[in-house]
Amino acid sequence: MKHTRRSARTLGLAIAGAALISTAAKAQDLQPSQVPAPVLSAFTMAFPNAMDVDWDLKGTQYKVEFETGLLFTDHEAWYDGSGKLLRHEEETSASDLPAGVASTIATEFPGYRMDDVDRITIDGTVSYVVELKQKGQPKWKVAYDSSGKQLQRGQY
Repeated sequence: MKHTRRSARTLGLAIAGAALISTAAKAQDLQPSQVPAPVLSAFTMAFPNAMDVDWDLKGTQYKVEFETGLLFTDHEAWYDGSGKLLRHEEETSASDLPAGVASTIATEFPGYRMDDVDRITIDGTVSYVVELKQKGQPKWKVAYDSSGKQLQRGQY
């Protein structure tokens, strides 16, 4: 029963994450001086080495896109007005996937290659979204929890 509740919670978080993305049809570009101090402070503390920072206001949420590290890893973070981190997406590589996720992908999509891999954290729960491609076959975007359980999938 505990596993079922956790799975339902994870799926609910994935759906809530999708809702965050579609919160507002239009985003308002912001200058750092227009971002509330608690939001800017929380972001600076969490990501002190962020580069190429771009802020947007979507509804009541502050979205920041930025890069980190020598390889310019892409990130996207969403904050509420009080500075609470709601969602963090980080570009990652297939080699950084947990073994359970990699194993499930190899079983479910033999012959496919992983194109884009994102690690998404919502309220401490981590999931992975992977774009899968194989010549002559449908392209898939699939979400997995950290253990490799498929949460959602769709063609694109």
